[in-house]
Amino acid sequence: QVQLMESGGGLVQAGGSLRLSCAASGSIFSINAMGWYRQAPGKQRELVATITSGGSTNYADSVKGRFTISRTNAENTVYLQMNSLKPEDTAVYYCNADIKKYSWIAFRGYWGQGTQVTVSS
Repeated sequence: QVQLMESGGGLVQAGGSLRLSCAASGSIFSINAMGWYRQAPGKQRELVATITSGGSTNYADSVKGRFTISRTNAENTVYLQMNSLKPEDTAVYYCNADIKKYSWIAFRGYWGQGTQVTVSS
């Protein structure tokens, strides 16, 4: 089985920083794209940032210039460095990874359980 373990969430004041980590473990043959999504109270889950296996990144307009996504392929880990945090960044952040468990099966998406990020004013 595959599991995604998230860490780094917490409470921070506006203007502060947090670094989220997500490590994939279990039966993994390879991983394509990885990403971070978030869901604020009363809102739909939205994309925050994604990164391909080759390092190409994509960001939501709301976080461009403030957040940075990165990954260490050898350890199947994706990071989200969040700077200049705003109260509107408050949400549950979810890790996502497109994983092939075995060479003979297709890629599929996996999700972490989510980590709470709260930004106070």
